[in-house]
Amino acid sequence: MKLEISKVVRGCRLGLLNITGQSEQHSLEVPGCLLYTRCATVPHLTQDTLHTLHNLPAVTQVTLESLAEHQEVLEEFKHGVRKFAGLHDTLLFCSLRDPAAPHPAGHVTNKTVSVWGSGGRIEMSVARFMAMQAAVQPDVYESMADGETWPENTTRKRVRKAVERTLSHLDECLELHHKAQELKGSDIFGVVEGGDILEERLRSARETAKRPVAGFVLDGFQTTSMEQDLREKLISAVTTELPQEKPRLLRGVGRPDEIIACVEAGVDLFEGFFPFQVTERGCALCFKYTITPDPETSGTSPPTVLESNGYEPAVEQLKENGDSSPENMTQFEMNLKDTRYRNDFRPLVDGCSCYCCKNHKRAYVHHLLVTNELLAGVLLMLHNTAHYLGFFHALREAVANDRLQDLKSKVLQ
Repeated sequence: MKLEISKVVRGCRLGLLNITGQSEQHSLEVPGCLLYTRCATVPHLTQDTLHTLHNLPAVTQVTLESLAEHQEVLEEFKHGVRKFAGLHDTLLFCSLRDPAAPHPAGHVTNKTVSVWGSGGRIEMSVARFMAMQAAVQPDVYESMADGETWPENTTRKRVRKAVERTLSHLDECLELHHKAQELKGSDIFGVVEGGDILEERLRSARETAKRPVAGFVLDGFQTTSMEQDLREKLISAVTTELPQEKPRLLRGVGRPDEIIACVEAGVDLFEGFFPFQVTERGCALCFKYTITPDPETSGTSPPTVLESNGYEPAVEQLKENGDSSPENMTQFEMNLKDTRYRNDFRPLVDGCSCYCCKNHKRAYVHHLLVTNELLAGVLLMLHNTAHYLGFFHALREAVANDRLQDLKSKVLQ
């Protein structure tokens, strides 16, 4: 794995991450995101449907949490998850947990962590964790870590213990990694813990950077566990301690405004779970992210860079008919279950080139949602994924042209 940084603008890193995986080589532009999956499949979409989208990320995220129950099957299959799930033309990044799923706290010991499958809790030692990685055969994976420092009132002693456990797990994972024949073409990312305590964050970053890891996962900064100002301060401090030539992946942050702030703090990669969360709420992403183009280059941007819907606000206000917004809905999406869209015959987002917007209207998607048709999730996931990837394309262009503040103003408009 090699990260080639082409430009650093006000702390934002622009470049290309080249990964030579188990069987092929791909490049991923940074800042960028991974392709989110559950059980190695993008929710609501088949492989054929997914590939109607253009410029998909070159790296697909799979999680041990969704695959742990299938360990025996994968070990018997012997050819890894990519072939087992029928994936093609992609690299695999394997993380411990699903970023879009809740995780009960209190199930970590000095020797084990727990993940949650459909059948309940699954306890994993380092040996079982590495056996799962050998069965999955990812191109890149994160080491086992104690990430339970996000609950409120976590003590300094507990945070210190989490850092020590994570470093101990990393050392054990590295030892087993070099012995596993199935992982000879794989890279390992170290996990940086430390909760909201600056000294522990810096200690974790420095010690992890001493190990032979290919990159870093910044854990414990999830949207629900930390205020934005504190997150930015801690990430900025941590990234100064990490090698410049190795990528930094931030876990659990997906909102566009937070992504921009974290890119300014030195983050390279994000998990792509946000479109799935929006789809599950019955909503469509509709925030603006195009910057007024230069007249000489007008019309040359890819069609995935979208413009939102003029006068209509993205966030639904309280309606006269009594409809309310879904729980956790953000200002970057529209609630298509609302009755205002029953007779709205416009595409979800004017100018969007996704299959949904080219072929269907808001009124139709509204009808699918209120009648609980499965097609609603398919169409929304197509649109939301296209919109989200278009945002990252615009983000890279803004960094390259030193216009990130213009993009931030557009997104927050």
